[in-house]
Amino acid sequence: MVIAGFHPVREAFERRPKSVEALFLQRGRRDSRMADLEALARRHDIPVRIVPREELDRMAPRAHNGVAARIAIRVYDELGICLAGEKGSRLALFLDEVTDPGNLGAILRSAAALGAAVVVPERHAAPLSDVVFKASAGAVERVRIGRVGNASRFLKDAKDAGFWVFGADASGDPVSTVDLTGDVLLCLGSEGEGLRRLTREGCDRLVSIPMAGAAGSLNVSVAAGIFLYEIRRQKGGAGSAGTKMA
Repeated sequence: MVIAGFHPVREAFERRPKSVEALFLQRGRRDSRMADLEALARRHDIPVRIVPREELDRMAPRAHNGVAARIAIRVYDELGICLAGEKGSRLALFLDEVTDPGNLGAILRSAAALGAAVVVPERHAAPLSDVVFKASAGAVERVRIGRVGNASRFLKDAKDAGFWVFGADASGDPVSTVDLTGDVLLCLGSEGEGLRRLTREGCDRLVSIPMAGAAGSLNVSVAAGIFLYEIRRQKGGAGSAGTKMA
């Protein structure tokens, strides 16, 4: 898989350099950030190739800023790792059929900033593609990301592990009025369909973001950021439950 852009490539070098197979830099374009990446690559004995912009455009058709890398596909974490952490401060998201890679990347970026792990279903979920890497600005390397085959069983297992399971739904109670200070697993559905019925039924309580007038629904990545901020505010600040150790 090819990832592009300074932030995603640097995160790959810093978090799992053994997965980086080659670094590609645009010929004729040199600055301090490119020099730093080249130094990182040579430190880890990773091949550095200087290529014309046309080749980078073919490898990474989206904005690459003159930098790309070929890396091994990022593997998913064990569910036990995703739900691990200090009791009472754990935070995780379950993304119920979020299929847009841009949304997934944006959610991972918020999850990294606010200390949440992320779990996705095996089917009907955006894969960890180059688009996700770019949209997450490299946060895909810093977040614990798990994958489950049976969502209902996962929610039950999370409850057995001490989590309160909340579902984001327009019919739910305003999120600021709900106690979110314990171990929280928040379920978010796709923007078009919302939570699936079985997922909704598996939640302990539904929560919502109050909207002004006829504002309609929020993009799922925007909603995720708002919910995560409110949860961390109630918990007393940012945490590290979802951040991967280097």
